[in-house]
Amino acid sequence: MSILRPFAGAASAVTAPARTRLAADAVVLVAFAALLWAVVDLSHGVLVPFDPNRDVAGVSTDLTNLPYDAARSLLRMFVGLALSLVFTFVYATAAARSRRAEKVLIPILDILQSVPVLAFLSVTLSVWLVLFPNSELGVECASVFAIFTSQAWNMTFAFYGALTSQPRELDEAARLLRLSRWQRFWKLDVPSGMIPLVWNGMMSFGGAWFFLVASEVISVNNHTYALPGIGSFVASATADENIPALLAAIVTMVIMVVGVNTLFWSPLTAWAERFRVGDTAPASAPRSVVLDVLRHSGLPGLLGRALRPLREGIDRAMRVFGVADVPLSVDRGRRRIGDVVFGVAVTVLVVWGGVVMLRSISSSIGLDEFAVAAGLGLITFARVLVLVIVGTLVWVPVGVWIGMNPRVTRFAQPIVQVLASFPANFLFPFVTLLLIQTGISLDVGGIFLMSLGAQWYILFNVIAGASAIPGDLREAATHLGLSRWLRWRTVILPAVFSAWVTGGIAAAGGAWNASIVAEVVTYGSTTLTATGLGSYIAQATATGDTARTYVGVIVMSVFVVALNRAVWRPLYRLAQTRFQLA
Repeated sequence: MSILRPFAGAASAVTAPARTRLAADAVVLVAFAALLWAVVDLSHGVLVPFDPNRDVAGVSTDLTNLPYDAARSLLRMFVGLALSLVFTFVYATAAARSRRAEKVLIPILDILQSVPVLAFLSVTLSVWLVLFPNSELGVECASVFAIFTSQAWNMTFAFYGALTSQPRELDEAARLLRLSRWQRFWKLDVPSGMIPLVWNGMMSFGGAWFFLVASEVISVNNHTYALPGIGSFVASATADENIPALLAAIVTMVIMVVGVNTLFWSPLTAWAERFRVGDTAPASAPRSVVLDVLRHSGLPGLLGRALRPLREGIDRAMRVFGVADVPLSVDRGRRRIGDVVFGVAVTVLVVWGGVVMLRSISSSIGLDEFAVAAGLGLITFARVLVLVIVGTLVWVPVGVWIGMNPRVTRFAQPIVQVLASFPANFLFPFVTLLLIQTGISLDVGGIFLMSLGAQWYILFNVIAGASAIPGDLREAATHLGLSRWLRWRTVILPAVFSAWVTGGIAAAGGAWNASIVAEVVTYGSTTLTATGLGSYIAQATATGDTARTYVGVIVMSVFVVALNRAVWRPLYRLAQTRFQLA
């Protein structure tokens, strides 16, 4: 498992001066000890007896509790990230390596990606409470699971894409070397997919911050469960109309986002460059002071040597799974029979599940409720459409300006990363107060609330697309004396079209999910509700109306999947076939 030798590089501990290496060792040792102590200390709070009566009102807004609450939230985020990584490795590998499993797993993943986080909470909370009845661990698991669902799908799609686009010569090398399936996974699959996995993991982690309040203040079945965390702190401060506490939470959140990007994601993205496939290197390789310290330290190498016997033992034990040598040719008749049997089994299972679900809904609220939810879905779709159009008109020019100016990119891109990671619903109380004071309906204001979290996907991707425009293409446009409009129409817009499509898909998906929390907002004792599918699902979940929750989730999933297949996928194919720079 060569992937587990993490910090080998040009600036290794072997070539570093002894004094520098000693200082780096001291820093790494102190940091590891502090991290271990923090995790152990925070874990004690997970095992305390469960208090079913604690809700938002029971969460203290004392500023002295804010560091502890922020640390608890951060621990949940990283536990969710670890679970997402394990799920990604298993699910994406199964989908990429099995032709039949791929036909089922990828459509399921497409549907799961469209299901709102709140729906997962309403379905799974009772399961976690039954598994851990007398401990706060049950609600803690439900919260972590909600965070997991907001991270895992995007990471899985990224790793699956990397596996399916793996160069043929690498596959042939794995066959010639007779690598076991376990060895191929760690020595070939994971390294070749590391760069897209890290970048999409960073985006998923940033998106998960948005659902922190919903995952720490769980309102289902006419009951509210609150956990210590910065999300519940904000919810309690909003209920108390405590503006100073809200401002303190926002400042703390900014510090956390910047700290995580600096101490975790920046060194990880810089380290991932060692797995870049091909002969070309980026024009400006990412750097990280944290990674430099780790590379100067001898402790990671010492740990790697200490774990080598364990690694070799695992490699030997995993040989039972066989060699990574899929037959190059198979009997077509046997394959066709297997496909038919597999297809019939899956169809029967899907039809049976659909009939059972429809019978349950029909007997409780009637199938006419689907028409009601579909009408509300059209209203929410109109908000999503306005958001994408306005976000495009505003942020495409800004993204092109940032991406095509290296000086601007150096200071603007980190700011954009922080803005994209910052949970926009922390600003909802201030926007809600503004709507109350001005009398603006949430039917209109909800578009702005949804855009606070979704618009950054368009900007971030357009910056990346504009910065990737080749220099010779820019120079050709200048030498030809193209007017500003002609340059935009013939060079810039075609060049960033693919990036805009990617950002638009993420922004639209994020807006649908954000509608759950943006169409019902509260400040103090005042609650504003917008007409739409998001508020329909939120109210059904809060009151424990399971049938209407299922109807709302099904309709939203149909909207998202249908729009992806009817609109976004054709645009993506157009971007790949007509506006591809490579």
